[in-house]
Amino acid sequence: MLRSGVITEWNAWRRANPGVVPDLFNADLSKVDLASDDATGINLYRANFEHATLIGTNLHGANLRNANFRHARLAFTIFGNANLSGARGLEYCQHLGPSVVDYQTIAKSWPLPVSFLRGCGLPENLIEYLPSLLQRPIEFYSCFISYSTKDQDLVDRIYADLQLKGVRCWLAPEELKIGDRFRQRIDEAIRLHDKLLLVLSEDSVQSDWVREEVESCLEREHREKRNLLFPITLDDAVMETNEAWAASIRRQRHIGNFREWKKHDSYSAALERVLRDLKPDDAEGKKVI
Repeated sequence: MLRSGVITEWNAWRRANPGVVPDLFNADLSKVDLASDDATGINLYRANFEHATLIGTNLHGANLRNANFRHARLAFTIFGNANLSGARGLEYCQHLGPSVVDYQTIAKSWPLPVSFLRGCGLPENLIEYLPSLLQRPIEFYSCFISYSTKDQDLVDRIYADLQLKGVRCWLAPEELKIGDRFRQRIDEAIRLHDKLLLVLSEDSVQSDWVREEVESCLEREHREKRNLLFPITLDDAVMETNEAWAASIRRQRHIGNFREWKKHDSYSAALERVLRDLKPDDAEGKKVI
């Protein structure tokens, strides 16, 4: 009935049989239009919602463990007291409007991708404090990414992968709103995030904008007496440049190696090192970042 898209008849059947809890374990609902569907309390363990339309769908109390939501279309979807633990593809959902995600769902399903929570409409401040509200340790430091837009392809990849792993990131072109005072918002973002992930390359070491971001970060380091700057490099430019600020980083900091980022294994190893260094468990005074 659901695969045929007869939602009206399905919802009428649910109302007529309130004591019956459908079991749709491993159901293939890919590309199905489930808009306004009543899926309350259903067992949808390992269901496939890839490219499905879930606009206005009521998933209150549903078992959505290990379900696949890759490219599912959401808007006004109700995830109330639902279990999303192990759900796949949440970071790739298409959010056409806000959705409802309540505390019970978050507590049952934590951790959830930051991009999914943002897409559902949760405010940044709430997302940031969710680990403490749930009495869970913060797994990773948040980071502001400083880079040249000429390195956008790699930066987009790192940004997506870090968010997928639960790292809160701030990327200027995406996060700035129309009408924002650009410099003021950049400074605010640097101040609010735990680390500055500096992407060094032939283009970024020549960027006055990147230099200003680094200087702002170093001023904060001096005030707070702790390491905040976290550099990685895409090429050998930082080792050869005469730019004073970049040369200083070369002399004083360990620099993560992303020179072979186009090779899968090399990129994965470099990203794992970044994730390891972003974990707050390590004593800050013992690691050079």
